[in-house]
Amino acid sequence: MSTKQVLRGFATISYWANDVEEAKTWYTRLLGIEPYFERYGEDSKLAYAEFRIGDYKHELGLIDRQYSPNAATSDPGGAVMFWHVDDIESTLQKLLSMGAKEYEPMVRREAGFITASVLDPFGNVLGIMYNPHYLEILNSRTKGIGD
Repeated sequence: MSTKQVLRGFATISYWANDVEEAKTWYTRLLGIEPYFERYGEDSKLAYAEFRIGDYKHELGLIDRQYSPNAATSDPGGAVMFWHVDDIESTLQKLLSMGAKEYEPMVRREAGFITASVLDPFGNVLGIMYNPHYLEILNSRTKGIGD
């Protein structure tokens, strides 16, 4: 049996929007940074904007909904990808104050895990989580760096 893992790590999550420029403005406000990459369509409208965020510079891409797969639905559902946050209560309140709608309320789970999710103003499910395991992994990778 191979010791090499098939799924090596989170690379990019794509969120769809009818108006990528509006979505870019909303996510720039939420994240406090501008996207590092943008692509315009043949109509000169913003078709794609990508942010690199977090400890591992994961990619969050905003894509014009016209480029979504044929089988895609504009309804939320299916899998929820959770972003680790240090303060879930304040992050949830910030999201709600910015116009996101509750999708799943904050739930305290076992072993210190806390989850919640919202619908962004563009219909995407945005999961947030306080995840002690994430912090353990992060600390194990950075231990000794800068000590």
